[in-house]
Amino acid sequence: MTTRLPRLACAMAMMVLAAAGTGCADHANPQSVDRRAVERWNHLIAHEGEKAYDYLTPGFRATQTREAYATAMNGRPLQWKSAKFNHKECEEDRCTAYLDVAYTLKMPGGATNSIDSTSTLSETWIRVDGEWYFLPK
Repeated sequence: MTTRLPRLACAMAMMVLAAAGTGCADHANPQSVDRRAVERWNHLIAHEGEKAYDYLTPGFRATQTREAYATAMNGRPLQWKSAKFNHKECEEDRCTAYLDVAYTLKMPGGATNSIDSTSTLSETWIRVDGEWYFLPK
């Protein structure tokens, strides 16, 4: 029985460590900003503004309905193509995330007039109740 106790303790410690490595604490981790920022942009690229809405801070969501936000974001005059995480700068419960967003802008005067470009955008993300949210300017 004395040899089983250390084995049991070791097995329990391994389960705790394994659970920690699965992302159980991911919401508190600033690395989830990387993931959530790209996820939000992927929804915008797919014209799923209603899903991107869930990434907004609770305070911002209190000022604008899901439908109004989705209509505004899905109706933009440019077409977003891709978003790639670049880097971030974080302090406590606030991060500035930098993303490289590729887009096409259709110019007036015909279907063949368009500009393709990529811009590095900065976004403010804040942690509220353990989850990271985008804070629009």
